Amino acid sequence: MLKGFRDFILRGNVIDLAVAVILGVAFNGIVGSLVNDILTPLISAVGGKPDFGSLILNLHGGHIRYGNFLNAVINFLVMAGVIYFGVVLPMNHLMARIKPPAPPVPPATKPCAECLSEIPIAARRCSHCAQPVA
Repeated sequence: MLKGFRDFILRGNVIDLAVAVILGVAFNGIVGSLVNDILTPLISAVGGKPDFGSLILNLHGGHIRYGNFLNAVINFLVMAGVIYFGVVLPMNHLMARIKPPAPPVPPATKPCAECLSEIPIAARRCSHCAQPVA
């Protein structure tokens, strides 16, 4: 039983996942600071209001705080944009430069010499005109 647990823990993808989670938590602080300390003040300078938390809809004595929801949506969109344009797009570009081109796929069919229809490479006789194929 403990041998199975040891094998599970020492498997490569478990270690990779643990490292990814730790780096993700550390990176979250960087992205959060970028969004909260740099981008949000820039948006507020253009839009005039950095925080929508005070927006409330009073409906029959109930308070619907849709401003907090707007803050969460804007924060998510800004963070997603930072991650995409700051991490994903450059990494995709870098990986495309490093990755060798894919080898050409060999053809799966060949033309019949008699009727010019496409037949499988391994065929010995054309399925359309029944002529033997070399």
